[in-house]
This record gives sequence, structure tokens and C-alpha cells, in this order.
Amino acid sequence: MIWGNFYGKKECDFLIYSLKYPKLKNVIMKTLNSIPTGKIERAGQLVKTGLKVGTNYIAYYGEKLVNPSLKKDKLHESNAEDIYDGLKNLKGSALKVAQMLSMDKNIMPQAYVDKFSLAQFSVPALSLPLVRKTFKIHLQTYPEQLFETFSDSAIHAASIGQVHKATLGDQTFAVKIQYPGIAESISSDLALVKPFAMKMFNIKGEDSEKYFKEVEDKLIEETNYTLELTQSNRISAACQHIPNLKFPQYYPEYSCNKILTMEWMEGLHLSEYCATNPSQSERNKIGQALWDFYNFQLHQLREVHADPHPGNFLVTEHNELIAIDFGCIKQIPEEFYTPYFELVQLENLNHTPTYLTKLKQLEIIREDDSEKEIKIIADFFYELLFLFTEPLRSTSFDFSNDIYFSKIAALGESITKDEQIKKLNGNRGSRHFLYINRTFFGLYNLLHDLRAEIKTN
Repeated sequence: MIWGNFYGKKECDFLIYSLKYPKLKNVIMKTLNSIPTGKIERAGQLVKTGLKVGTNYIAYYGEKLVNPSLKKDKLHESNAEDIYDGLKNLKGSALKVAQMLSMDKNIMPQAYVDKFSLAQFSVPALSLPLVRKTFKIHLQTYPEQLFETFSDSAIHAASIGQVHKATLGDQTFAVKIQYPGIAESISSDLALVKPFAMKMFNIKGEDSEKYFKEVEDKLIEETNYTLELTQSNRISAACQHIPNLKFPQYYPEYSCNKILTMEWMEGLHLSEYCATNPSQSERNKIGQALWDFYNFQLHQLREVHADPHPGNFLVTEHNELIAIDFGCIKQIPEEFYTPYFELVQLENLNHTPTYLTKLKQLEIIREDDSEKEIKIIADFFYELLFLFTEPLRSTSFDFSNDIYFSKIAALGESITKDEQIKKLNGNRGSRHFLYINRTFFGLYNLLHDLRAEIKTN
């Protein structure tokens, strides 16, 4: 069941930028001198991790023979640590999967959520020699020759790249450097995790390739920093008119396919900002800017920043929102946009012929469905859509409403347990649901973190 994969409330703390910068050499403690890039080498690392997990199970069941009341908490903690330790040195799409899974606390035990959330900010960085080598290969120069100062250590390291701070004259830059071999390993990495993902998300073998192709294409796009620079400039230029919203300037002369240089922006990321206990009017101001940014992209640009997590937004000391990282942009085709947003309207939801037509256009109802299957699907999605579109149908919405988000979490959990839904023939929903739903649930969660009351219509 593709449509119903909820992204739960993101609890991990994202450390992308901070208001004050300490000695950068102390930020990332461990560095890597190499990353496995070959298919066999990367598969070997995953096999080694699997053996460790198997050993943990043997130890658990051995203890359980002695203590029948033993719970799985310790097993989950050991497995989560071993899996994360195996993935963090691989980086790339393998680590990206862990990062994405950490966003949903309903999918797996909390020990996995806690450990996998580190994929956003607490992973080993490339050593300086590897960074210099990357510069030399792709920009034909070394960073210290291009900039007056360049931090020896990364101030942030995640799944695909790491960020260094640099200066030239009176300008300060954030320089994002991609890990070597990441783009080339995406297809093979996804092939390795595909069986696990199909089981976890109840994806049937039939017609499943379109969903994996969608994820693969987006991951490949995220490794193309030249494309990201183009997308960043295009969207920031189109959204300049939105109140209380700012963007960094990008520098193509210091950028290439594997290196992206932008203006260093001072601010607190959203998690840090919320922790400062801003006033309700300040929260509303930031929340409104965030909503207006996404509303304009969805309905005017028909393309959207599809990675809304706290680390991709900063708040300035003047209470303005800064949007960064445009690597994951989802284009919205007309044939998906029209039926998707027409189902926001109650008159379409409550008019059965129209409602069923829209479900067919969105590939939720299939031509080979029986009348019984159509009724199960229609009833289930009515409940889902009615709840999900509530903020979109209102003139204003209070995203501090804990009851609303509890309902979303409960419905998401029920989806994973509903035997009727699990037994439905084939997969449901257009491939476009994957990133559009990820965008909406991510946006809702950010606004919930802000406890913002905003004008939505």
C-alpha cells in the first residue's frame, strides 16, 4: 500500500547550522579516509552487518531460554546500533534509507528511530585529504587556493555530502562537498535494500518497479549539484515576493557537479528556534512564511521542495525564514495535480461517481478490482482523505492541535495492520504520491513543531 505510508513526527535534532560557530575542528570528531564504492565491497559491508544482527538474535534467544520474560528492547538496541554502524560508513542511498525510516516512529521500534535519526547529522565526515582530492578532481584546484580560509573539518556531515565553511574577502560561504562514488552506487544500493523495503511497506512485486524507479531517479538528482544550483536559483527567484522568506545566493564559479557553494546564512534551524520559546505571533509569522512558500510552489510553480525537515530551514534573528537545500525537487504533472487537489473539495469526496473517478485517475482503484474491493478502497480512502485535507479545506488552521496529529498517527498505524488492505491485489496509487505525500506530511510536522496558527486558504 503506497499511498498510506505516513511520515511520523520528526523527533531527531538536525545540526546543519547554528547561530554561533565554535571551533570547527571540534564539531566532527571522526573522519574517513575512504568510502566503499564498489558493488561487491558495499554488499560485503551489508552482509557483515547482517551477520552481526544474526549474532544478536542468537544471544537474545539464548538469554530468553533462561529468562522467558525477557523483552526485545535490548535486542532492538543492539541491532539498531550494528545496522547504523554498518550504514554510516557506506553513506549514500544506504544511509539515506535509514534517514528516511527515522522520520516515522510508527514503522519500527523506538531504538531504531533514535539511532537512525543520527543519519541527518552525526556521521563520520571525509578527511581533509579526501576533500582536497575532490576539489582537485572536479574544480582543478585545491580549496585553500580558491578561498582565503577553508575549515579543516566539516561542520555538518550527512548521507550524501558534508558542509565546510570558507571565506574570500568579506564574503563567507557554505561549501557542500559530495562523497565520492555516491551517485554510482545508488542503483546497486537500492537493489540490496529493495526486498526489505517491499516487506516493510507492503509493496507487492507486481508493478512495484515504478515506485523504486521514482526513488532512484530522485536520489540520482540529489547527487547532481549542478542541477541543484539551477533549481535553487529558479525557485528562489520565483518566490522572492513571499513575505518573511529569504534564500542564500549561489556561486556557480565555485561550484560543479560534486561541489556546491552558497552564501553562508546565519540563523537557527527550526528545532533550535522552537526551543527558544518564541512568542505565538513569532511562531505564526514563520509558519505563515513556510505555508505560503509551499502553497505557491504547489499551485503556481507545479514543482516543490520535497524534503521538508527542520535542517533545511533556518530562522534569522529578525524572525525571517530561510529555505536551503533544493536537491530534491518534485515536478507535479497536470494529470496528477488536478484529481489530487479536486479531492480536497467535500463536494467531490461526497459525490460517489466523481469520487470513484478521481480514485481511478490517481491509480488507487484498478480496472481489475471487484465491487467488494472497490468498496473497501473507497471507504478507507474517504476516511484518509477527509482527515488529511482538513487544513486545506479551512480558511485557517491551528497546527498545535495535538488531537488532529494523534488521529493522523492512529490512522497511519491502522493502515499497517489492516488485513483487508494488505490483501488487496497489487499496489495502489500513482508513483507521484511518494514525494507529494512526503512533502505534505513533512510540512504538517514542521508546522506542528512550530505550534503555528496560520491562514491556509
